[in-house]
Amino acid sequence: MKTLKKITFVMVLALGSSAVNAQQAPMYTHYMYNTLSINPGYAGSRDALTITALHRSQWVDFKGAPLTQTLTVHSPLYNEHIGVGLSVLNDKIGPSNNTAVFVDYAYIMKLNEKSKLALGLSAGADIYRASLSSLDLDQQSDPVFLSNINNHVTPNFGLGAYYSRERFYAGVSVPKLLQNNYSSIKQINGNTLIGKEQRHYFFIAGAMLKITNNLAFKPTTFIKVTSAAPVQADLTGSFIIMKKLLVGAMFRTGDAVGGLVGLDITEQLHLGYSYDWSYGLKTFKYNQGSHELVLRYDFIFFNKKQIHSPRNF
Repeated sequence: MKTLKKITFVMVLALGSSAVNAQQAPMYTHYMYNTLSINPGYAGSRDALTITALHRSQWVDFKGAPLTQTLTVHSPLYNEHIGVGLSVLNDKIGPSNNTAVFVDYAYIMKLNEKSKLALGLSAGADIYRASLSSLDLDQQSDPVFLSNINNHVTPNFGLGAYYSRERFYAGVSVPKLLQNNYSSIKQINGNTLIGKEQRHYFFIAGAMLKITNNLAFKPTTFIKVTSAAPVQADLTGSFIIMKKLLVGAMFRTGDAVGGLVGLDITEQLHLGYSYDWSYGLKTFKYNQGSHELVLRYDFIFFNKKQIHSPRNF
């Protein structure tokens, strides 16, 4: 019975309904390295062909807990005003699985010698699957869980704006503008339960503050807003030591606290790990925290001067 309650709780978060509108977007502790998944205006911002891979195991030892993988590729074109990218997401929660593939485009405007503003557009589709009939239920006749959802494809598109300087960035975005329906189920009481995707509004910002030649402080934030759910904010502070080693802490309102470590193995390769511990949800009684791993590699530099100057974001 406890296991069923856990799975049902996760399913509510994943599917949403006419009565419950939860935050459905995947969580990222390394949002500052996974920026293209959040804002299409980030495409091409590193003056390099950049590939970033991320894996998140959320709520370890909690049956049916989220598992998330993302892969992003982006690059400027030889025209310095155009950036393009590709974002792939796989998000599994309990018996449900969502795969999303989006193409990203950014138009980059140089405001002055030190700052840029990029306007981004993304377009793609989600492929949603849910094996609801595989659940072990107390009431086998529950109509909500009788029918599976098989490869339900929903197109979508998003918008974003990304402002950047050498030591500061800020962005706003709506990654998915369309609020598509996943399912519509007629209940015994005559009401209709609708699995609906909610529109999310994101704000990101970060800075790099020099303390000494070998020590810098990097504060960042990621704020998420959606209908009928509390505003959620990630607040992260990291120290950069010897321009190679990152050590930081994070706080997510109403949800988790944790720590991050990262290492620039070379000028082109960054490896990062984070652990966060839930404190705000009842799930903390049943899980051993969340682990996240990120790997980023800059393959080709298009601006030769950029090789010798810091790429802080």
